[in-house]
Amino acid sequence: MTSGLARKNADAHRTQPLLSGRYMPGIALFFTTLLFATDIAAQETLRAGGSARGSVAEGDTISYTIDVGADYFVLGEVDQLTVDVVVQILDPEGRQLGRVSDPSRGPAVFTFETNKAGRYRIEIFTDEDEVGDFEISLDRLEAVETDPKDLVDQLMSRYDRDDSPGAAVAVWRDGKTVFSGAYGMASLAYDIPFEVDTRTNIGSTSKQFTAFAIMLQVERGKLSLDDDIRTHIPELPEFDETVTVRHLITHTSGLREFLNLLRMSGRRLDHGDYIDRDELIEIVKRQPALQNAPGAEWNYNNTAFGLAAVIVERTSGQDFHEFMEDNVFGPLGMTRTMVRPTPEHIVEERSVGYTPSGDGFLEIGDLGGAVGAGGIYSTVEDLQTWVENYASPRIGSAEIFEEMMTSYVLTDGEETGYGYGLSVDEQRGLKRVHHGGADVAHRSMLVYYPKIKAGVTVQSNHAGFNSNVAFRLGAAFFDEEMEPEEEEAAAEEGDFDPASYDPEDFNEMVGRYALDNTPTFILKFTREDGTLYTQATGQSRAEIVPTSDSTFSLIVVEASLTFHRNNDGEVDGVTLNQNGQQQHATRLEEGEAEAWEPTTDDLVTFEGRYFSEEIETFYTATVQEESLVMRQRRLGVTNLTPGEEDAFTSNGGMRFLFERDRNGQVIGFYLSNGRTRDVRFERVR
Repeated sequence: MTSGLARKNADAHRTQPLLSGRYMPGIALFFTTLLFATDIAAQETLRAGGSARGSVAEGDTISYTIDVGADYFVLGEVDQLTVDVVVQILDPEGRQLGRVSDPSRGPAVFTFETNKAGRYRIEIFTDEDEVGDFEISLDRLEAVETDPKDLVDQLMSRYDRDDSPGAAVAVWRDGKTVFSGAYGMASLAYDIPFEVDTRTNIGSTSKQFTAFAIMLQVERGKLSLDDDIRTHIPELPEFDETVTVRHLITHTSGLREFLNLLRMSGRRLDHGDYIDRDELIEIVKRQPALQNAPGAEWNYNNTAFGLAAVIVERTSGQDFHEFMEDNVFGPLGMTRTMVRPTPEHIVEERSVGYTPSGDGFLEIGDLGGAVGAGGIYSTVEDLQTWVENYASPRIGSAEIFEEMMTSYVLTDGEETGYGYGLSVDEQRGLKRVHHGGADVAHRSMLVYYPKIKAGVTVQSNHAGFNSNVAFRLGAAFFDEEMEPEEEEAAAEEGDFDPASYDPEDFNEMVGRYALDNTPTFILKFTREDGTLYTQATGQSRAEIVPTSDSTFSLIVVEASLTFHRNNDGEVDGVTLNQNGQQQHATRLEEGEAEAWEPTTDDLVTFEGRYFSEEIETFYTATVQEESLVMRQRRLGVTNLTPGEEDAFTSNGGMRFLFERDRNGQVIGFYLSNGRTRDVRFERVR
């Protein structure tokens, strides 16, 4: 069911000129669980271009198979005629490759790539108690494209529909467009297709523009990176240690992250709750103490970049959107780029953000208070113009961009992998500068390879779009500039065979590891005979498989683990790699923070009503069915899972650490949810 939009735009890429941190609150761990139904119906084989109808009820699993070789691309859909289904993809060994569960009616599109030849299984089941009908079709079954331009079209084919939000892709090198194409729809309500010049919310990809604006003001002598932020925003409180402008644009300030904080207070950001920019200053004024010493810890922070935009305004005498137009977008000829001051301001010819739901796709508005941290609408063409200014500056100096693209060093000497509004790392030996973006529904990624003056940009108005596809496309288009893939390098020395791994060797890794940034969040590693597992606090156990003697991949989600040894050769830490981010966890000693199993009587001691003066919010704890639950007026009820003694984690990723007085009575708790930590709630009854 392709719309033909992709091919139209892909043809156009021959002549058209060209042209991520995440912006969403919460911790970046999303281990998914395998779902199993009881009765599996007889398997039916699907073939390319074929379709089949079926019926399913709760407890049934309808199974279809595909016999296919290695390195094949599969695209299909399940039209949910009268039933809401879950679609699960299993490889020849029964391991989950993917899972699709929404929307509840209409087409549920699935894609996957085969890693080995064999019989792949597509399972369909439901939790509805009545029998419902569906139709499954297999639209594409073909070898994974080796030509980079054809690969883009293949990977974007799931969005190349007239009933789906869309996407745009651009690739350039040395000032020339290598590829540009658009897919799907910018507006489902008005049947407007996505084009390469469709203005799209780039979310946190905006942060590099804010950092650049700061650097322009530094270059003009209007401020210094070492200025106390109170020099420019004097109404901010004086903390025990000075927070500088440099701390703001390197995510090392120690300030509360405002989106996570407002989420604690019951703001439904996913439903468009209003946020005023002035609230950022009020949030900082109410913060009792810094979360970390400035410069000592990297903690992704939208508050900091919002304040940076305020500093640009106060040192220039212009509103931020006017400053950017007059000093950056206009002079560079970025005619399709603008800062959206509020979600109420009109952006002409823009894409509308959509998220899948039980009722099909829903329109989702932009986040409020985003200026500085996000809030920019741009196109893939304009972003090429922007990044080409890095290599041959027309606005700003080469020194500015060199500093922006240099990893910040913490006070302990560790590099953060982040410069000023830009992530800095390597991709197969080639230096890579990038930043992703995610507003509520829009997604973006800009990738730049400075050594070869080349880059990739992807944008989408589909909340389920994986913008990290930009990294894969970078490897496809610039493969010859990168070192051989790890698999190829391993082949020269002899491929690693998972079957050769002795499961008993994993005993060295078995144990519990606490995330450095969130110590109450624990990764537990276990072994049962020859099967290896990991389990995160409050989440289901997931199987892992070895990829070397120290690295492992998760089965049910795209993530990997790397274990580390100290100078004595002992395993003392692990790094989780997921969604382009890395999180380190330190091994806990035996007996340290052991799992706590409170009785019902223990749980009753936590019952009560709690109030936070800082965010003016109530939470109520009660015991229901031998479990502790927490209720907030707008967030509803959430179950709490015990961790270490007096600590609980919600299924939404919030952590509650209860406080007792000298007599052992519970008097309050400290609430954390990733980027915002230790917000105190006092027991009021």
